[in-house]
Amino acid sequence: MARAWYAYNGVGDPFLVSSYNLAIVKPACINGSKICAIYEFNGGSNPQLLSTNIRKYIASLQLSPVAQPESPIGAKKYVYGKD
Repeated sequence: MARAWYAYNGVGDPFLVSSYNLAIVKPACINGSKICAIYEFNGGSNPQLLSTNIRKYIASLQLSPVAQPESPIGAKKYVYGKD
């Protein structure tokens, strides 16, 4: 199943699909303590779902302002942050 970038709207619950909107381009943000964007299964204007891993990555980003997952080194990042 294809994935797409979704931008966080900045006001909704970061654990709800309705808080994300389809992004036309890959986000320029990457690190920071606030959710910027997620790379999730394409569901159209909102993600299809927020997988268990994406939820873990969102929680980890809120604790560590580094794109997630942090490991292993070189892993594809699925959650980006901004300040």
